[in-house]
Order: sequence, then structure tokens, then C-alpha cells
Amino acid sequence: MRHRIGLIPNLSILIDEVHHAATDDIKLRRVVTDWHADGNITTVLGFSGTPYLQKADTINIASVNLKLTEISNTVYYYPLKKAVNSFLKKPLIHTVDKLDRLEIIKRGVKLFDERYKNHVYANGTIPKLAIYCPSIEVLHDEVLPFLLSDLAISQDEILEFHGGNKTYSLPKENELAFRSLNLPSSKHRYILLVQIGKEGWDCPSLTGVILSQKGDSPQNMVLQTACRCLRQVDAEQHETALIVLNQDNHDTLDKQLQQEQHTSIEDLNALKDDKSATVKRFERLNQVNLPAIDFFQLNIEYQTIYVETVPNTKEKLSALLLKLDDYKTVGTGVDSNFDSFNARANLQLYDKSGNKIAQYFQWLFHIARASFSTLSVQELRVFDDDLKAIFEQITYHENGQRFFNIRYDLNKIESQIRLSFVAKRTYETRYNHVPESAKLLKITTVPDALNDEKLYPENPESILEADKNAPLEDTQIKHDYEKLASLGLANTPTFENYKASVGILDVNADVKRKNHSFHYLPYHFGSTDELNFFKNALGLLDNFPNLEIYYNGERGLTGFVINCATQKGKTLENIGKYTPDFLILQRNENQQIHKMLIIETKGGVYADKFKSRRNFMESDFLEENQKQFGYAKFDFLYLEDSKGLNENTAELNAKINQFFTDVL
Repeated sequence: MRHRIGLIPNLSILIDEVHHAATDDIKLRRVVTDWHADGNITTVLGFSGTPYLQKADTINIASVNLKLTEISNTVYYYPLKKAVNSFLKKPLIHTVDKLDRLEIIKRGVKLFDERYKNHVYANGTIPKLAIYCPSIEVLHDEVLPFLLSDLAISQDEILEFHGGNKTYSLPKENELAFRSLNLPSSKHRYILLVQIGKEGWDCPSLTGVILSQKGDSPQNMVLQTACRCLRQVDAEQHETALIVLNQDNHDTLDKQLQQEQHTSIEDLNALKDDKSATVKRFERLNQVNLPAIDFFQLNIEYQTIYVETVPNTKEKLSALLLKLDDYKTVGTGVDSNFDSFNARANLQLYDKSGNKIAQYFQWLFHIARASFSTLSVQELRVFDDDLKAIFEQITYHENGQRFFNIRYDLNKIESQIRLSFVAKRTYETRYNHVPESAKLLKITTVPDALNDEKLYPENPESILEADKNAPLEDTQIKHDYEKLASLGLANTPTFENYKASVGILDVNADVKRKNHSFHYLPYHFGSTDELNFFKNALGLLDNFPNLEIYYNGERGLTGFVINCATQKGKTLENIGKYTPDFLILQRNENQQIHKMLIIETKGGVYADKFKSRRNFMESDFLEENQKQFGYAKFDFLYLEDSKGLNENTAELNAKINQFFTDVL
């Protein structure tokens, strides 16, 4: 495979963590060098957060030797400070001197709780604090009891994760919990770690790190460990993080920042919160008195059905041994001795190849490990005879050593082995429609938004100010209307039209519309096309005073999300959730939602991808809800941006007049 990849013309290669391939003794580096010798490579781009060599590299220039620890062919440098101002959390690096481990942890937990205990990110995850320990014994004997007793932290909020030792082992579920920390379902807030989470750990909801003593992290990795908490959770949001250090770790971090990032702790702490980059937002649910949306949601359940009562492992392994050639690829290659008239000989030449050393017990361990603890080595050993026969066939012996034969698809073979230990099963799909009540704003605090051209309205303060002022009394407005009507001067057909036009005088149009939209302020649209459509729709709805329009497309804020499915054969297959862009609603005399038009705007390039969800909305969703409510409570309008804004507005107008039969 490596040989054939190297034959691809005009090849561009992108290498992540390229500092691991900095020298010629690294296999990856040698492979790329060999490909380059064939003349097909046009570009090699390497990426690294730590572009530094383990020891200085000597470069001779005009009889002068230069020793550099930074990888010499670095051509573009993206500063950490710029990243913090752009897409990373802004850190507060807090140093505590001359205190013992537990006192520093106590201060760190207090600071963390003050800043983040009551915060929930828009995606539903909670901020987490990583407390690093130098050994498992320190974690168990000192830190864990201190958190539980002295700080009165609930055991449910604490997760310990490490490699274990003879004295202390971890429950199997701890690894799954560690891998799941960045899910909204995770309730662990304080994470105790030993020799884990230093480099490559991707947990954006990690918001704090404590390194309370020297040795909590390897000295050469204090920078990587401390910065684990800087990854952003919600794109384009202003977020912060807390790093608590003792003096030793402070000095090490400062030195590494200066050497590797050309900055310092002082510089990072001095970074200003760029308030101009974000806009504060406010909820207005009480002002618009927006009720929840009652609808019927598709619910799909999968029930496992066992075809076998027992796994029949031996029979399956025996059958696998007989058909191993089905998992074998034909090995072909081209070299200077290739004879185009003797392809058979060439095939035999490449029938066995590979340089990965094969050891039977390590192979069993690998099979068990890849089962995620559902299969143990001990269970595999029961069938040693069968497994050794398979092992002998997929490996070969050469020069006193056994190697895996890469002509076999080892992943598929190992998967079949694991399946041999499980009773064969299938599943049955059951589905029904269940009632659901969804809030258009499911959180009480609307997160700040990036200050850009996709915010609307541009002056939300005017609406907030108008909310504070009592509206004109309906009786006075009605008195004025009746007087004008008696004189033949009323130029509106109904009192409601008149009220909508004069209810708030001498203010901008958005303030006049404030009770018919804007359940939070300002809206942050996903695209300028969405924004322009919304502006046109607002203007159109000025002609329909008993209709309201709300933006629903900002994921994470709305609870009105629809489960979609598609027909596959005789069953329905779940295809994911759908968050509609806009909702136009009409209320009944009890101020509850009587009818609602669901609107989706899409760019033409996304039409095919959305097709299955569109089909579901126009069929199952509308039909089932009409059946349940006894009338057409919902309708769906799909608009493509490629049609043009005016055409889409005209189509919206036609749909309003067709669906809302009493809009005037």
C-alpha cells in the first residue's frame, strides 16, 4: 500500500503532530523521504503545537554552526496569544506560593466554583476541573479524601482516572466515563488524574487545571498539561479558563511559554477581555408570552432479538478457519525484475509480506482490548487450538521470526473472532408517535454572540427600553379608532390593524414588532441569507397583525427539534434530528398556538443532503400531527436561496394566505 500511495502523481502530504517525525530515524519520515525520491510529491505540510526537537540540531551556514531546538523548516508561526484572542479560552493563570498541596487545591476549587459552578455551556456540558497528582497513592490517600471530607464534594461529581497499580485498581466503567466527559450526560465536575491527559486529550468542556506541586506533570510537559483547558466549547463565544499553579510549576510554565510560544504568564493574564468581539443577549419570553409548542414526535425503539441461544463459538471459529482466504487480498507489485508475461510468479512473490512481528499472546490481548472489555483473554484461551490454527495461517515465519501477513485483512478477521463469542442476534424496529411540549428557548441565560453582521436587530436596546414602558391602554386606542371611524377617517379595515400601526408611536419598526417576534435579543443568524429572509418576512408580517415570527435555527437554544426518519424497506430508519429555521405562528383566543408554519431556508448546494428530512416533514410529521390534533395545526415551507429573496418572499406570502385562512 505504501508503495502504491507513493506512485500517486502530484501528491500532497499533510502530517499532524509533525514533531514526532522530525528526524530521519523515524519510520514515517523515511517513508516520506522515499516517496519524494520518486519525484511525485509536490507538497509536505506539517502541523505541530510543539515544533521543538528533543536536542539541539546543528546547522552549518558559511562555516558558522548554529544550534537550534526549534524545527528548522518552520515557515509559519501562529502565536498562542493570537489563538487565545481568536478561538481558545482566555486563561486566568493563578499562582499560589508557599502552601502545601491540599491548601492549593482548596484555593483552586474555590476559585473554580466561584467562576464556573453554575455555568452550563450551550451544548449542555458542564465545566470540569482537572486536578493532577504525581502518583496513584497521593490521589487515593490524600487528594480524594480531602475532596470528599474537607471540601464536602459529592462522590458523584468526582472521577478518578489512571493506569492502576497493584494496590489500587479502577472500575472498568471509569474509562468509559473519562471518554464521555465531553457529553452533556456527564455529571463529573472534578477529574483526578495521574500520568494521563498531558498531550492530545480533547475535552473542550475542561475549563480548569490544578498543578499544585512539582511532579504533578512531567517537567517538559507543564505547558501541554496546563493548556488542556483552553479548547473552546461553543464556536465564536467568549470563554475563559482557570489554571492554578504552585511556584515551581509557575516558573516552569513561564519558561516554556517564553521558549516555545514567545510569550509569558504575565502577557496571557494581561490579555484584555475583548468585549467588542461579543454582544450580550437577553431573553424576552415574558414579554412575548410565548407558550410551549405541543406536537407529536416520532419515537423509534430497537429491540434486540436473539437468533441463537448459545454462541456456538467453536463452530464459528472452525468455519472462519476454512474461509480465511475470503479475507485475503491478492498481492501485486512492480519492480525492476517484473515480467509482464509471468504474472503468476509475480503474485507468488508478494503472497506473503509484512514487517509487523506476530506473537500469539499479544495478538489475543489485542483482540480482547478491542472488544472494550466485553471479551477477556481468559475466554479466548478456552479455544486455544482453534485460535492458534487461525494465527498460524495469517502469519508467516522468516529468518527465525514470525510476522503478520498483511495480505490478510486482520481487522475483519479479528472482528469475526470476537463475533464468534456472541450469540447471533438481530433487531426489531418499533415506532410510535408520542406527545411532546417544546420550549423555543430552553435556557434562561442566552450566551453572548460574536459581534458580526449576522446579528439582528442592530439596536436591541430600543426594544429593551420599550419593554420597561407601559403600553398605551387598549381602551384609549379603541376610543381613538372609533372616533376616526365615525368621521370616516379610519384608513385601516379593523381595530387590530389600527392598534398595530399606532400602538407604539415615533419608534423604529422593530420596536413596533417587539410583541410579535424576538423571544430573545438579538438573534444570531447562521448566514446573511437567513438574516435577509427574516427582514423581508418581518416586513411582510406587518400586513398580518395576528401572526408572529420567531427564529429557531440557533442550535443549543431551542427545544423545538424534530426526530426524522426515512423508509428503508419495511422499516423506518432514524436519520437524525432536525432544527427548523423559522416559525410563524397564530394564536387562539386563549393565547395558545393554534397554527404554526415551519420554514426551512437552504442553499442549493445543501438541497440533496436535506432531501430525506424534507420528505419526512412534508409527509409523516404533517400527516401524524393532523391526525392527532384533528386539523392541520402545522404546515411546512421549504425555500432555496438560489431562487432569490423576492421570489421566496412571494412564496411565503402565498403560503401564509393559503394556510392561515383568517389572517386579516
